[in-house]
Amino acid sequence: MNNKKLQYIIKLALREDIGKKDITTETLIGDIKVKAVIISKDEGIIAGLKIAKSVFRQLSKKTGFKALVKDGDRVHKNQILANITGQAKNILTAERTALNFLNHLSGIATLTSKYVEKVKPYRCKILDTRKTTPLLRELEKYAVRMGGGHNHRKGLYDMVLMKDNHLRIVSYCEIKEAINSVKKRIPKGFKIEVEVNTLEELKKIYNYGVDIIMLDNMSTANIKKAVDWVKMHTAHKTILEASGGINLSNIIEIAKTGVDLISIGELTHSAPAFDTSLEIIS
Repeated sequence: MNNKKLQYIIKLALREDIGKKDITTETLIGDIKVKAVIISKDEGIIAGLKIAKSVFRQLSKKTGFKALVKDGDRVHKNQILANITGQAKNILTAERTALNFLNHLSGIATLTSKYVEKVKPYRCKILDTRKTTPLLRELEKYAVRMGGGHNHRKGLYDMVLMKDNHLRIVSYCEIKEAINSVKKRIPKGFKIEVEVNTLEELKKIYNYGVDIIMLDNMSTANIKKAVDWVKMHTAHKTILEASGGINLSNIIEIAKTGVDLISIGELTHSAPAFDTSLEIIS
């Protein structure tokens, strides 16, 4: 995310929280400088320290922020993540917004790392999806990368992905013509992916030379059959992506099938927040 866009999002987040003014801090706290620390209350992967720093610095460029770890690092409970110095009013007013960003992104990075760790012995990659918080997609996808995962398409503009609703309009009977038409109209280098639900659909789509075939909500047994079938056919290289109903309890069995990619919406739409706190120390 470019800095201008990031600063705008932070500005909106601060405005949402502060409103006309932080009435508690303004009426209680005088002109005093303090030192504070951000402390981890969980064990996991940190993401969003630079965003947290930008929140504090947007209220006052004089606020000092020194990160003691970097994004992507694994941290333990009660570890100090950053030192902060400056006017108490600015630090207290920015506190919750900064921690909200940090906790949300670290939660995504931590959950992603759990999936990545489980599939380490296998050849597949863990991908995110477009199931992201509006306006925070770039930050959330960044957090996925910090957790060791990979990003799927950024949005609707950088890849063709024909999903079930597209195919209800463009029926499988007409899909060959549709794919050929799309190939002629998209920019060079853009990939084409098509979602299928059955092995019969897979075999049909494979012959049309798309880059990726998404195996949506297929049983593990059928995913394995799909992988084996594609291995036997070498007319062209097709990547297989498993998606739908995937969680930490079944990820290993899916990875064992030999599928290339596993996309998981939970990474961004349901990751538990990581817990951190800010404490004034002097």
